[in-house]
Amino acid sequence: MLSEQKMMKPIDTIIFDLGGVLIDWNPRYLYRKIFKSEEEITWFLENVCTSDWNEKQDAGRSFHEATEELVLEFPKYEIPIRAWYGRWKETMNGPIQDTVSIFKELKDSKQYRIYALTNWSKETFPWALEKFEFLHWFDGIVVSGIENTRKPFPDFFQILFDRHAITPSTAVFIDDNLRNIEAGRSLGLSSIHYQSSEQLKGELSKLKVQPYQF
Repeated sequence: MLSEQKMMKPIDTIIFDLGGVLIDWNPRYLYRKIFKSEEEITWFLENVCTSDWNEKQDAGRSFHEATEELVLEFPKYEIPIRAWYGRWKETMNGPIQDTVSIFKELKDSKQYRIYALTNWSKETFPWALEKFEFLHWFDGIVVSGIENTRKPFPDFFQILFDRHAITPSTAVFIDDNLRNIEAGRSLGLSSIHYQSSEQLKGELSKLKVQPYQF
């Protein structure tokens, strides 16, 4: 859904989330190789390696500290806990190619500044830069683990705004997490809750973003 805020100025900046929008990341890809059922995976992700736990690494906590904390609390699950970072690359299923194609079209139009605002650990992001060539197309990337803060906190968005002289009222923010979308809207960004590449094209067209303006 688009922000209901009426746009008074043309869009000049596009801000992408990475995981879930341009990169297919899901810990289930890894844990399907470790557990026997989806039910076991769900329990593990809801009770052991939870989203809250992972977000602390996104905000700068070290893998070592995070892993040892959980192993002490859940010794029975030591192997899958250590796999989270020991086999982290297996949580990736490559680029979301249709959305990368949209990114390329926007980049090739030469009408927009394009940035990434990502919740990502500073310990694994260097690998992503090597793995995904399109990450080098951005005019700038702000990584939560490097900044020691993350979405949805306003200070993380403000780092991007200040560092790259972004005016929220002329920018579009694209993220697959509704919590982050609501945070972006509260800061004056027109925000698109990403669900698919076709849906994204339609939402961009409503904002008169080329080459999707109908």
